[in-house]
Amino acid sequence: MKEIKIGSKKMRLPHPTRVLLYFLLIFFAFLALLPLWSAVMTALKTQEALIYSNPIQPPIKPSLDAFGTAFNKLRIPILNSLTFTIPATILSCVLGSMTGYALTKVKFRGANTIFLLVIVGIFIPYQAVLIPLVQIIIELGIYGEISALILTHTAYGVPICTLLFKSFYDSIHDSLINAAKIDGAGIWRTYIHVILPLSVTPFVVAAVFQFTQIWNDLLFGLVLSGAGSNQPASVALLNLQGGFVTAWNVQMAGTLWYTIPSLVVYLVLGKYLVKGFMAGAIKG
Repeated sequence: MKEIKIGSKKMRLPHPTRVLLYFLLIFFAFLALLPLWSAVMTALKTQEALIYSNPIQPPIKPSLDAFGTAFNKLRIPILNSLTFTIPATILSCVLGSMTGYALTKVKFRGANTIFLLVIVGIFIPYQAVLIPLVQIIIELGIYGEISALILTHTAYGVPICTLLFKSFYDSIHDSLINAAKIDGAGIWRTYIHVILPLSVTPFVVAAVFQFTQIWNDLLFGLVLSGAGSNQPASVALLNLQGGFVTAWNVQMAGTLWYTIPSLVVYLVLGKYLVKGFMAGAIKG
């Protein structure tokens, strides 16, 4: 840094590289926040004000009517989404943890082959299983029910959760498992008393990932929820667009309501998520 003298005091001038870096950071932050600003400004406008202003222009007379309209239309669907997202997240994380533990610390022949078969599920697109999935759901008699979405998202979440937990359990030294065996602990007791207390970090990482994926899913919700009252929030948000005329203020207000659960999850578990990445819960 260069120094200049003003009176009896010396002031340091920032290095040009540092100034450029700050400028770029501010610029990219501006680009990242611009869509959010546009959504908020649009949601605060009336339908008439949308015609005479651009999306980023603040409203002259802000109105919360669009938020009220969107909330009335999304209240039940958001509750529906929470009803299947939370159980599916918990179940897929628990099953993924058990599977990762069995494939990592329980020594048996064919473990690597089973792991490869489980991981294949990550790369199967939703569209490839949609028709047989609907047929199975209908045969089970749960088409249009919340339980159909819980079952589907749990089954689809187990492979990625297994990969996350196996990556973490590979770093746990076998001496802990052997010590538990010497003390007379079996497979389940070792898992509950040794593995689970060490699994807080991967559980948080897997839960945040799963919650976000399930909450933002549209295809399964659109196909499996039917035309009844169990529509998820993603489908209800899509229906806000309308067939002929789109009320963009209501659409943007609904989008903001829709993002609140995911935002809360990240705010509550964000610091643990960073620790999970730092601890190697996900390995590149």
